[in-house]
Amino acid sequence: MVPGVGTLVNVLAVLVGGLLGLLLGNRLPVRTREVVTDGLGLVTLLIAGTSAMAVLDVDLADAVGDSAPMLIVLGALLLGGIVGSLLRLEQRIESLGGLLQKALAGDRGSVERRRFVEGFVVSSLIFCTGPLTILGSLEDGLGNGADQLFLKSALDGFAAIAFAASFGWGVLAASLTVLVVQGSLTLVGVALGGVVPDAHLAAVTATGGLLLVGVALRLLRVRDVPVADLLPALVVAPLLVQLVVTLG
Repeated sequence: MVPGVGTLVNVLAVLVGGLLGLLLGNRLPVRTREVVTDGLGLVTLLIAGTSAMAVLDVDLADAVGDSAPMLIVLGALLLGGIVGSLLRLEQRIESLGGLLQKALAGDRGSVERRRFVEGFVVSSLIFCTGPLTILGSLEDGLGNGADQLFLKSALDGFAAIAFAASFGWGVLAASLTVLVVQGSLTLVGVALGGVVPDAHLAAVTATGGLLLVGVALRLLRVRDVPVADLLPALVVAPLLVQLVVTLG
């Protein structure tokens, strides 16, 4: 299978799901849409918890020692958060959402604009920070098939229905984020040309799980965690694993 097909299917699933959500959104009362968003927040929290458990992965412990995995994830979040905040990633993503809102939906005022941006940011983070995004895209690029991305496409499609019903057009704009992020990761997989060590993937998965906790807290309206500022942690985590392995 040609690398990149999984990402294209994922983008199509988001667009189709988003359009269905828009058709249903006007027919659903605000309270119903809020309940749907809460449900997605709880499911996201469940997925986040199962992903974060990768910190207990045997391969990771064998590579860096039993006590190091927690410290690696902590270090990745701290260092990644510092880098992301200095780069103002959260602000830049929100600004991108605002530009897309103007281009795709026109300048409709602060309330509609905020709804579009929130839909774009939240959807982009959910669609692009999970372990299936990273692992599936890398596996696709490495030539091991796109099965994981096909599964992710189905999940994202249903999520897009619910999100679009609540947030509107911003969810469809998130398909651009999916295309850029997953496409880039697929190219990384092609460039690597070999299998990424399981320990490194476990560190990325565990870190991504904690980022999803932040997304869930936003969906549940508990706290607006600046998850975008923490995204560099996904790069820092495997680098820290390699550093510990090299020094060890």
